[in-house]
Amino acid sequence: MIEIELDGKKVDAAEGSMIMHAAENAGTYIPHFCYHKKLSIAASCRMCLVDVEKMPKPMPACATPVAKGMVVHTRSEKAVRAQKSVMEFLLINHPLDCPICDQGGECQLQDLAVGYGGTHSRYEEEKRVVPHKDVGPLISMEEMSRCIHCTRCVRFGQEIAGVMELGMSHRGEHAEIETFVGQSIDSELSGNMIDICPVGALTSKPFRYSARTWELSRRKSVSPHDSTGANLVVQVKNHRVLRVVPLENDAVNECWIADRDRFSYEALNGPDRLTNPMIKQGGQWKDVDWKTALEYVAHGLESIKKNHGAASIGALLSPHSTLEELYLAGALVRGLGSENVDYRLRNAEFEADQPGARHLGMSIADLSTLQSVLVVGTNLRKDHPLFAQRVRQAARAGCAVNVVAAGAPQWAMSVANTSVAPASGWVQALADIAAAIAQQKNVAAPQDGHASDVAKAIASSLLSGERKAVLLGNAAAHHAQASRLLSLANWIGEHAGASVGYLTEAANTVGAQLVGGLPGKGGLNAAQMLGGALKAAILLNNEPQFDAAAGAEGLKGCEMVVTMSPFKTNLDISDVLLPIAPFTETPGTFVNAEGLVQSFHAVVRPLGETRPAWKVLRALADVLNLPGFAFDSAQQVLAHIHADNAGGVPAHVPAARLSNAVHAVAASQVSTAEPCVAGIYQLDSIVRRASSLQMTADARVAQTQEVTA
Repeated sequence: MIEIELDGKKVDAAEGSMIMHAAENAGTYIPHFCYHKKLSIAASCRMCLVDVEKMPKPMPACATPVAKGMVVHTRSEKAVRAQKSVMEFLLINHPLDCPICDQGGECQLQDLAVGYGGTHSRYEEEKRVVPHKDVGPLISMEEMSRCIHCTRCVRFGQEIAGVMELGMSHRGEHAEIETFVGQSIDSELSGNMIDICPVGALTSKPFRYSARTWELSRRKSVSPHDSTGANLVVQVKNHRVLRVVPLENDAVNECWIADRDRFSYEALNGPDRLTNPMIKQGGQWKDVDWKTALEYVAHGLESIKKNHGAASIGALLSPHSTLEELYLAGALVRGLGSENVDYRLRNAEFEADQPGARHLGMSIADLSTLQSVLVVGTNLRKDHPLFAQRVRQAARAGCAVNVVAAGAPQWAMSVANTSVAPASGWVQALADIAAAIAQQKNVAAPQDGHASDVAKAIASSLLSGERKAVLLGNAAAHHAQASRLLSLANWIGEHAGASVGYLTEAANTVGAQLVGGLPGKGGLNAAQMLGGALKAAILLNNEPQFDAAAGAEGLKGCEMVVTMSPFKTNLDISDVLLPIAPFTETPGTFVNAEGLVQSFHAVVRPLGETRPAWKVLRALADVLNLPGFAFDSAQQVLAHIHADNAGGVPAHVPAARLSNAVHAVAASQVSTAEPCVAGIYQLDSIVRRASSLQMTADARVAQTQEVTA
């Protein structure tokens, strides 16, 4: 550490760090535009000029390394005069359109101009105009005349998203930030450019001109999509969600969110919302009141139980549902005498005796510090954009990324070694890596394998370094030989000294395993239920035609199908539609991939006659006269779930309840079928209905593949 003097105070700073870092640690604010704590230093705006003693002119705080005995003044006359001069230059060409700018009220340039801008300008020449640019459905570049060339967006693409989609062309007053050759911005993290733009040059196209920032209420929430558990700030006006931005949490999502977290809110106000209970009568759908709908469902379930037995009733659950909803749905079916409960709709193999909840096996933050990693069966960049961003950070720091996949990965990061094999060959690919490790360590391999050159390279990579992991993706979890893949991964991890974990598909995959989202003894799994074994099915927050490997055909033989969803869906197979609240309209809890328990509150009131699913399940249980459902709030349900924990609701799931161990692996016939994996913008019912996301390049590719298939 080096000691410097900053505005008369002694401050310790790390050797090699900049004056800006020392000021941040000391709580001293230095005005800036191009500097961002998560990006490399550009020193292009010069707004952070400070007075350093023995230096002949002001120096940029973001690019001046600290030195022993350095004396820095951030508010001296020399520093302030320099900062005001820079502000005068920045405003030469900036348009005076604050009244119509979407950034107005939260604009860094606007804020700093108050403190450092003059009352008039010496420059009276005509301001420059930059042509409008169309870069896709998510980001608006209609007002690039506002750009101050801080290059934050360019550096974000290079360093965080991994794709340089924006760059600066020309020089001087002709300089422009643009895509090249008419390309669009297609990164799955692109919306973060809107947040880091310090002026109104890059704005949200879906939000554009919807509201002024001071009209919006800001409420905390948690993403319901992938297993990161990204922390959100949901911005609301007149009980409508109008914008979603990240809530900074370095342990989870840092200050970033994926585009599906940011823009999926469009579906919440979309035309597909189900706002009243509906019953199908004579092939026609009719709106009914809640009392009628619940009594109809209860009568149907009781009748089917009487005629066909409780084992003919089952529930198919979505791992995007809250902990409280999953628990009560399972409790309701079990209260009727059935153990047919499952959330694993896309799985091809079903473990009979799982020792604990499958999880990441490490903290999310630790992904950034890995020195070697083997990733199996995932399109990491699209399945888990924020995990990919963490692994990309590690790769930039020297981590060797090794992959077993069906094709060469396009993850916008350096990949050291790739074992390319169809899904049916992944077990053998891992066996080959295990054989190579066994050869190097002189131990017996777990099964026959060929230590090919690629396998040896991956083995050498995993045997070197200290911080390493074997990570199984969505396709590996849904694989027909998932338990064999896990068994081999565990062997590799044990002998290479690496942690082993699942990237887990959905917001509450871990939570679903913890609260009984799996069939009990003698219960049917999801494939069996979807195969036609049920007479009555309850579908909680899912659409089998999109969410299940087996599809929805097997449910057409049911006497009653009850769909609980925020949307009008499953119309061809359902008999009853019950409108339940999406994550913005209900309190709840998600457990992310690492086992972090995160609760959230409703941010707007339910739309129409929509009700939180936990209330609907409680009311249905009351009509069925089932005991144990006397809960007055979601918090009471959560407390009941954790009643055996003396400390109340834990911040993390206890380690004893998490396990990636696998019991005896049954020899299964090799399947040539591809694992069922959802596309980036087909993951859940909310994302599928977000109109802007469905116009992106990723969504168009998925739609083309569906048509071709």
